[in-house]
Parts: sequence; structure tokens; C-alpha cells
Amino acid sequence: MEEEEAMTTAQRVRRASLATVAALVIGGSGVAIGAAATDSSASGTRAAATATAAPGPATPGPGSYASVVRQVLPSVVLIRTENGLGSGVVLDRSGNIVTNAHVAGDATKFQVQVAGDTAPRSARLVGSYPPDDIAVIRADNPAGLQPATFGDSDKVQAGDVVLAIGNPLGLSGSVTQGIISATDRTVTEPSTDGSPAATLPGAIQTSAPINPGNSGGALVSTSGLVVGIPTLAAGSPQGGGQAQGIGFAIPSNLARDIATQIIDTGHVTSSHRAALGAEVATVLGTDGTTGGVGVVTVTSGGGAERAGLRPGDVIKSIGGVQIPDTTALTQALAAAEPGDQVTVTISRDGQDRDIPVTLGELPGS
Repeated sequence: MEEEEAMTTAQRVRRASLATVAALVIGGSGVAIGAAATDSSASGTRAAATATAAPGPATPGPGSYASVVRQVLPSVVLIRTENGLGSGVVLDRSGNIVTNAHVAGDATKFQVQVAGDTAPRSARLVGSYPPDDIAVIRADNPAGLQPATFGDSDKVQAGDVVLAIGNPLGLSGSVTQGIISATDRTVTEPSTDGSPAATLPGAIQTSAPINPGNSGGALVSTSGLVVGIPTLAAGSPQGGGQAQGIGFAIPSNLARDIATQIIDTGHVTSSHRAALGAEVATVLGTDGTTGGVGVVTVTSGGGAERAGLRPGDVIKSIGGVQIPDTTALTQALAAAEPGDQVTVTISRDGQDRDIPVTLGELPGS
């Protein structure tokens, strides 16, 4: 079992509480895989969509977003790897492109193509941070690449109209439309080939359809600002196909922070995420059901050690939230911040104990 510190990391965009739904991760290969997700309902004032009529020979009506698409589309690229397709958003004139870590997978070389380009151009991996599902690649020839304009994702609210621009199923430059359904969701992805599981705090929920190949593209406001990076589409809890109108995007503030760290240093230097400071494993009962999270080892100087947790303790809850398995622990930590003091209920020698723990910060990459 990996260290709890390696299980989830990222900037704190907002605080999130927990409630479960089912989700699918849209991989770079376009394969949808079942996952668990958690959320906290967001409140927001319904905002009216404002559309700008597009100039041209055939001027669209007031409900058209053609001018927004023309503004953003040159900044969204199709990404090809040996294992599949995905999308990316141009960050700067140096050719840096942000995408999902699960789109990059374990590839180091890529082909990228802007809608309308006659041929793809080569690109190389700058760095990948799977705990946040963020990667940066750089085009070898950045000439003509148009950087996107990023907005403040902290300002989006439920009811805002948004567009998802990407390359679903390899259909270059596709656009779908919806609204912000909620903010501050905490979504847990499954692991995929070349990319381990990630728990994403502060995710934006949207009704704009997100399909395989949209991952790593742009979730855009009606003013043409990138407010998120689409990464998940929800699936039916009955085990059927993809649920309609439920998708998730990484907030632009988080994506830019992690991408900037990768560009500047080659890795993530500050995770901004809480850590318990222990290696853990799910405890299974004799009937096969989960019975909590067992502490395997504690990190020297970490929050768990300082609080007196020790190997053999079984974590039952954190801050009153039940912790049946390591996924639940990961989600609880994603909802906290470094320096928070939480009450950890453990079972030791057959007795339950409440222990206050001051959380540390999860190391970067």
C-alpha cells in the first residue's frame, strides 16, 4: 500500500465535504472506467448567459457562442499518444500545453494538432503529476500556437453557462454546451494504465457533455475564459453506461498552479494538501467487509507520529466521518488543509480512542 502521502495531493481550491456518487474517468485512450466520487453541494446564484453575436457573412442570433468558439478553439489541441487520444490547452508562447496526467499516461513523446492545422507537430513531456491528474507537454515548434486566456475558477457559480471544447472520440474541435451544476466537488478517479488513482478536490461539476477524448481540454465561460480542465464523466450507479449531464473539471486555478510549478522546476514543489503522515492499508473482516484503515507505519516527524498513532492502530473515523477504507481516508484528507487539527477515532487493543491530530502537508513530486 502506498503512503497516504502519495495517495492524493493538490492545491486547496476550496473546502469540500463528502457524499458519494459514481463516476467514470475518461482516459487518453478513450476508455471509460468505473470509479467512486464524492461531493459537497455548492450554492450559487443563477447567472444569465450572455452571448455575443458573431460577425461574418451569416451573423448568428443572440443565442450563438460562435465568437467564443473562434476565440478559444485555436488554443485547444488534439493530443495523440501511442495509447490513444486526448486534448490539451496552450498555456504560453513557449509551447507549453496543460492536459490530464491520464491523457499523457506513461508517454514522453506526443503529436499535437490544432483544429485546422494540416499536420501535427511533435511535443515532449515536461512533467506529470498524477495525484492532481495534471501534466504539461511542450511543442517542439510553438510557432502559431495561441495561448488561452484563463479565468478565476473561484468566481464560477452554479448556473453559469459554459462550453466544453476538445476532441471527443477524435472529432477535432468539438464543442458542447451546458451550465455549471455545482462547485467544490471531491472526485476520486480510478487508476488507469500509466496513471494511478487521484482524488481531486474542488472539482467543478458541469452539465456540458464530456466524452472520451475531451479530457485535458477546456471548460470555457461565455466570455471566452478557461475556468476548468474537463477530466471526468459520471456513470450510472447501476453499472450501465455513462450518465447524462454529469461531468467534472479540474478548476483552472488549481491546474495553472500545478502546471506552473512543473514548468518552473520540473516537478511539484508545494502540494497545498493535508497529509496524515502514515502508510495505511484497508482492514478486511472475516466476512470480507471493510473494517477501517490500519496504520502500517508512521512517518518520522509527521502528524500521526506526533499525535501518538502507531502501527497496528485501526482508523475508524476522522472528524466524525466514517473511514471504512483507504479511499474514504483519501477523500477525508482532500477535504482538509495542512495545519488543520482533526479528531481521529482509532481502535487499539480492542478499545476505541479519540486522538487529536494536526495534519501536515503532503510532499510534492
